[in-house]
Amino acid sequence: MARSVSLITNRSVMPKHINESWNYAEQSTVVWLITINIKQGVNIMGWRERKHEETYTDAEVEERLKEELPHWYLENGWIRRKYKTSGWKGTLMVVNTIGHLAEAAFHHPDLAVSYAFVIVKLVNHAAKGITNKDFELAHKIESVIMWQPGKEGGALEGTPDDPRFKYIKYD
Repeated sequence: MARSVSLITNRSVMPKHINESWNYAEQSTVVWLITINIKQGVNIMGWRERKHEETYTDAEVEERLKEELPHWYLENGWIRRKYKTSGWKGTLMVVNTIGHLAEAAFHHPDLAVSYAFVIVKLVNHAAKGITNKDFELAHKIESVIMWQPGKEGGALEGTPDDPRFKYIKYD
């Protein structure tokens, strides 16, 4: 998820990993007040900044999953998550949602699909390990699949608490 932050800085010292979107209010000859969008995967959670293809060690993956994605786990070099559904229709909705997110990100997981569950497996094949791409896509999948608008208190009520309409089993 992109995050925004406002700061005052000399443009010549702007870090290269920052995507500048010039919503500036004022400028002088040296100092700019700007709003920047920090690209996904940048050191927001206190993790050491990595290049897109730099891999994490197994211990780093385990720690990061524990902190950020508690329902995901590391197994045989992949980060994985099992989503339980109420049946075939729910499974297809989950698969199609993940398919859309993966194609939009251009980072494609392996999926194991059964009648009442979907297992998502992520690894960066080019880097031969787990990278920021895997964590970012896992976060996006988790937030979309597990979204429950009825718990947010807004206008969207969410799926009724009726077995006829249930399609996913929330954790």
